[in-house]
Amino acid sequence: MIPQVRPAELDAWLQAQPASAVVLDVREAWEVQTASVQPQDFELVTIPMSQLQGSMAQLDPERPTAVLCHHGARSQRVAMFLAQQGFTQLANIAGGIDAWSQERDPAVPRY
Repeated sequence: MIPQVRPAELDAWLQAQPASAVVLDVREAWEVQTASVQPQDFELVTIPMSQLQGSMAQLDPERPTAVLCHHGARSQRVAMFLAQQGFTQLANIAGGIDAWSQERDPAVPRY
């Protein structure tokens, strides 16, 4: 089961991790251009879900990874895929960038 972390709870999740974490944004390029998060206490990696299999070398299965999309469905599927690939420290950012705008940073546009 993949833990569900709301954007408002992300800082606590990050602090509980044994190593520096990655937020993996799996939205399409146009979505990232429309609304994006600013890295804070994490590294931000953007790989569209459709390109993930060919881009796995960019990810480290030993690093904690929280996955982000628009509302949380794509990121959940990606987190489940990563778990099958041996990633053990995973979270789905529940509510996605839409919830991020509402809970963490109202400067992030909603679309």
